Amino acid sequence: MNKVVASAADAVSDVDDGATIAVGGFGLSGVPKFLINALLDKGVGELGIVSNNCGALDQGLAVLLSAGRIARVTGSYIGQNKEFARQYLAGELEVELIPQGTLAERLRAGGAGIPAFYTPAGVGTLVADGGLPWRYHPDGTVAKSSPPKEVREFDGREYVLEQSIRTDFALVRAAKADRFGNLVFSKSSRNFNPLAAMAGRVTIAEAEELVDAIDPDEVHLPGIFVQRVVALSPAQAADKSVEFRTVSDALES
Repeated sequence: MNKVVASAADAVSDVDDGATIAVGGFGLSGVPKFLINALLDKGVGELGIVSNNCGALDQGLAVLLSAGRIARVTGSYIGQNKEFARQYLAGELEVELIPQGTLAERLRAGGAGIPAFYTPAGVGTLVADGGLPWRYHPDGTVAKSSPPKEVREFDGREYVLEQSIRTDFALVRAAKADRFGNLVFSKSSRNFNPLAAMAGRVTIAEAEELVDAIDPDEVHLPGIFVQRVVALSPAQAADKSVEFRTVSDALES
């Protein structure tokens, strides 16, 4: 089955207002920026986004956020995104912050058909007890908070029950793809992209390189999880951003 589509715009053409979308990437690494930009151009809004973070430096998901297209975010990191923090504290955005490892497992479990699981992360905190602010009123008071979760003891240790995540769509970026939808990810972009891809009912991948076939031993995510592939141009594939510079001038010279 050939899953390659002509353009990013074609790939997201059936994403409507109010859709829930799992988005891969870690910081600005492995962010499906061209699919995100296609959503921006399409004009959809009231989106429910599930992602580790919500973009940075006015790139990635930050373009949708700044345009007021996102209604709710499920994630684990606000980071340096000042607009994300502003909208959350001003009551313009609903935010469910959860531990990063829990987010990863909720996505993976959703793709694996597991409805819920127990984890020790969050026991004894508001994560388990409830009361985390999800949305504020403009005056700074809490408008909506997280509910308490089931806590159960196994072998003398307490664990909190977390529900898995399934979304209408998933957007990911791969280093390599074939026409069957098999994907290979590069370095830290492998952190959340495979998990986001598993969680989506319709998963769309933008690929830096499209090849005829990938050796089965090299596949990071099998094509059964992917419905559409968009091949990037060489210029698009090379268009990558760095959030923080960590190499000194001395090492570069």
